[in-house]
Amino acid sequence: MATAKIDAATIADYQRDGAVCIRGAFKDWVDVIADGIERNMQNRSATASDIAGGKGSFFDDYCNWERIPEFVRIVRESPAAELAAAVMQSRSAQFFHDHVLVKEPGTQKPTPWHQDIPYYFVDGSQTVSFWIPIDPVKEATLRLIAGSHKWEKMVLPVRWLNDANFYAGEGDYLPVPDPDNDPSMKVLEWEMEPGDAILFDFRTAHGARGNMTSARRRALSLRWVGDDAHYVERPGRTSPPYPGHDMKPGQKLREDWFPIIFQS
Repeated sequence: MATAKIDAATIADYQRDGAVCIRGAFKDWVDVIADGIERNMQNRSATASDIAGGKGSFFDDYCNWERIPEFVRIVRESPAAELAAAVMQSRSAQFFHDHVLVKEPGTQKPTPWHQDIPYYFVDGSQTVSFWIPIDPVKEATLRLIAGSHKWEKMVLPVRWLNDANFYAGEGDYLPVPDPDNDPSMKVLEWEMEPGDAILFDFRTAHGARGNMTSARRRALSLRWVGDDAHYVERPGRTSPPYPGHDMKPGQKLREDWFPIIFQS
């Protein structure tokens, strides 16, 4: 496993804001990620979607890492696991799943503001998602609301295709935020180069603009959990669903499905 270096100030920023950008963290892995994304797009899973948006489209697919050799290398050999443990302040880093996200040129549809945590069957204060672009990114970069990982309620999860609620019980959630029209919210966003990475808490609200440039925006997300992560039941089918997992509320995620990659 490649050794990771991260300073105390970056860890403090992550704990305070729920997101940080680490420059060049995967600069030596860009070609491997690109090959893995291409292999994934040519060999899609049943969960893949390709959403039209203006002249472009938005492709995404997830939970493929064990059948994509390049993703196996990224998960097991790159600095990701050690970086994950460091920012989570966890002794361990357990891999949850991968997610490929490709916005083709001319894709008008933005990624709506959301938190990841209500879609997942995992909870805990030690979680992190990596967003690693392999193309230069300016306007179509990830946007995150600083401090939203500390909100007392989760943001209402919605279906991206039609904005319908993902679960019943709308009153149990915060409404979808609109930080561009709310001066009390601070939006974090960074122009990025291939191999840079944004690390953010599963509870951090985030979104992205469409891709109205002439270039593709390819990115790989890697999702990790730490020592205190545990299974929770949600009021409906989660995404990813992982049918037949047989876990019960409060249990650690089963290691034969979600391997611990780093242990200090």
